[in-house]
Amino acid sequence: LELAEVILIPAGQPMSKPTETVTPTKHRVAMLQLAVEGKPYLKVSTIEVERKGPSYTADTITEIKNKSGGGDELYFILGWDSLAQLPDWHEPSRIISMCTLVAVPRPGYAKPSLKALEGILPGISKKVIFLDKPKIDISATDIRELAATGESIDALVPQPVGDYIKKNKLYTG
Repeated sequence: LELAEVILIPAGQPMSKPTETVTPTKHRVAMLQLAVEGKPYLKVSTIEVERKGPSYTADTITEIKNKSGGGDELYFILGWDSLAQLPDWHEPSRIISMCTLVAVPRPGYAKPSLKALEGILPGISKKVIFLDKPKIDISATDIRELAATGESIDALVPQPVGDYIKKNKLYTG
């Protein structure tokens, strides 16, 4: 894709998760900042965690477009599983009108049918790029579960993030 930068955005109040299961905001932001250290093309934005109320992707993309002056082409990177669920999101038509979706594989999830999505969200087939890589068999849930049981997560997260999780006793029940 040759992107100039990738903005990583921790969710504010994710609509898909009860608030009691979400790692506190300060920790999620700190871990992302540690993960991107030394990678100038990766940026962390707190746009959603600073916004009051529920976090909706359509609102976040609108805000990013407004801040950038609207001239930049935006790509929204999401997993195949999320793309399959996009019709159930808040204002999915608005999302596809503002950016190109870049769908990456998630182990255990089939590649969504663009034909089926097109039947629900007309125009989406012209707004999706499917990538076949990277196929990384890792999830935040797996990392949290391993950390909770005391198993090593060293191969799954950058060392500063692993150190942060241990220091702050995250996911240890």
